[in-house]
Amino acid sequence: MNSNSTTQKPETDWERVDAMADEDIDLSECDEITPERFAKAVVRRGLEPVRRKAQVTLRLDSDVIGWFKNGGRGYQTRINSLLRAYVDQQRHHEARGKRPGRVTSQPT
Repeated sequence: MNSNSTTQKPETDWERVDAMADEDIDLSECDEITPERFAKAVVRRGLEPVRRKAQVTLRLDSDVIGWFKNGGRGYQTRINSLLRAYVDQQRHHEARGKRPGRVTSQPT
């Protein structure tokens, strides 16, 4: 169980909400959902992810891992996002006929 969970009873009156008709809902403070905004929406819940992820064992410097972990939960996702941005940039350079910069490993 999540340590942030609470045992307080929710204050939402779901019976009243379920009984409301669409025209009873006040949407005056909501931005209009235009076709352009709808087209940019991303819904992933319950769907297969776009990219499959592979589990790997990777040796990284402990201070690098520590830095990402200090950012809180989701550090592996942040590392993946950073690597994804690098790969996308390199592919962009390759597509433009430029030689991509390669990272060389250095002994530690």
